[in-house]
Amino acid sequence: MEGEIVKKMCESPLFYVYMLRCDDRSIYTGITNDVRRRFEEHSTQGKEAAKYTKSHRAVKIEAVFSAPSRSSAASLEYAIKHLKKQEKERLIVEPEILQSLLPDKLSGCDFHPVIVEWEKGKDRA
Repeated sequence: MEGEIVKKMCESPLFYVYMLRCDDRSIYTGITNDVRRRFEEHSTQGKEAAKYTKSHRAVKIEAVFSAPSRSSAASLEYAIKHLKKQEKERLIVEPEILQSLLPDKLSGCDFHPVIVEWEKGKDRA
């Protein structure tokens, strides 16, 4: 079932804000329209990986939020990147607190948590 969710996410025209756990326990946040592809790029540390994940290998998708447009996804990404690490950890555990955690930053936008558990080497699709 979880693999099916990732597959549907990858086929959808929506944009996604994702939070990745890196091998040093840090959290990387980014946006994409294909979560699986982007995770592969980060975790293999190839030329398409972000500068950060080239030196902090991504090992797990921790949270994914759908966004109705690229601009709204970029706004959410920016807001999450400016949270304290403790707040990011809480958001991963309780994704439903997104609106209450960032009320001033997200007014008028419709973001939804997407449940996905997929790690490098543990593909269930």
